[in-house]
Amino acid sequence: MDDDSRKDSLEQRTEIPLAVASLVFLASYAVRVLAHGLPDGWRDLCLAVTLTVWAMFAVDYAVRWRLSGQRLRFLATHWLDTVVLVLPLLRPLRVVKVHEAVRRRGGRPRLSLQARVIVYAGLSTALLGFTGALAVYQQERAAPHATMRTFGDAVWWTCATLATVGYGDIAPVTPLGRLIAAGIMACGLALLGAVTGSFSSWLLQVFAREDDARPPGS
Repeated sequence: MDDDSRKDSLEQRTEIPLAVASLVFLASYAVRVLAHGLPDGWRDLCLAVTLTVWAMFAVDYAVRWRLSGQRLRFLATHWLDTVVLVLPLLRPLRVVKVHEAVRRRGGRPRLSLQARVIVYAGLSTALLGFTGALAVYQQERAAPHATMRTFGDAVWWTCATLATVGYGDIAPVTPLGRLIAAGIMACGLALLGAVTGSFSSWLLQVFAREDDARPPGS
């Protein structure tokens, strides 16, 4: 078995377990951020779980890099994997690949391109909104002059930011909070563009089929 076949086999075997691990990572991080009165022992346990899962991601990335034989080109061809290794809170964004893997294992047909884009954008928006709200809230909750005092404030701000509305009633004041905000803004624009483009493409296909179905001269 060559390296490419071994890498593909490894990805198929580990995709779902690592997706579950990513949800465990997100849950442990959320507990540490939101459970203010959590005993130190439980906080340490959540931190240990978070670091252990991240180590699993790092090992998986290193093994696939080694099997690919691409060296530095692996960083460009697997840019999403590289990003989620550096920012593991984004790992749940790979959930669409898991959805496709489950459908294939169940013998069900793949969704159309437009449906996959819409599913991906919807799931990505929900996951990105939750993780973004957690990350910003962690930075802002104790900052002087912060307007984001509760997690509800963070969720409201994230929804407004992803929707490109930007009411301005709540805004991050810390440098790291603003950096996270810039990333959320960029992702919001990208997701909005993807959904809009996919929907427009679907409408064009519908209209084209209607035109083809019309009798000549009608």
